[in-house]
Amino acid sequence: MTDYLIDGEQHNPLFIFAHGAGAGMDHSFMEAVAKGLATKGIQVVRFNFPYMVKRAQDGKKRPPDRAPKLLEAYQSVIEEISPSGRVVIGGKSMGGRMASLLANEDNVAAVACLGFPFHPPGKPENFKGAHLAELAKPCLILQGERDTFGNKEEFEHFELSPAVEVKFIADGDHSFKPRKRSGHTESGNIAYAVEHLAKFILGVSDDQ
Repeated sequence: MTDYLIDGEQHNPLFIFAHGAGAGMDHSFMEAVAKGLATKGIQVVRFNFPYMVKRAQDGKKRPPDRAPKLLEAYQSVIEEISPSGRVVIGGKSMGGRMASLLANEDNVAAVACLGFPFHPPGKPENFKGAHLAELAKPCLILQGERDTFGNKEEFEHFELSPAVEVKFIADGDHSFKPRKRSGHTESGNIAYAVEHLAKFILGVSDDQ
């Protein structure tokens, strides 16, 4: 891995933040969350998965790497950024799902998922969250109420471990953006997400 973006002070609690399938580490959503966390005393490391590194180099759109390659890349970042001790990891959509699949690693303290992709839009039968029922380590899921990858109503049918905490983002879509008529704003929803994410990361860090 060669691409990193780092926000916050070096000695603050650390959060490794992976991007989603369609946009890299410098996407506006990633930047807003990372800079918001930095103001709350958290150091945030963003990185690009290998396929996104290639896209940045040649400008060609390409699909995400297969899960084994994504997980290998994520693990290499953890080992490089935090070689000793345990760290909180997470990500947006696909990045959060990859992080949750690494929850059992010894060097992972906790996981945070922003817009977990439980299933492709319109295909609830293609469920990708079964492993969340078995998680033993703390996990925070921040989910838009209208997320087409898993909305609030669907959570009644999801089996989640007691270690999983869920916070719903008011009228939010997969990127937490609300409808104008809802009375909520995108910036307000991201601020709400950052507030709860910071509290989660700092709480886990205090317990270590």
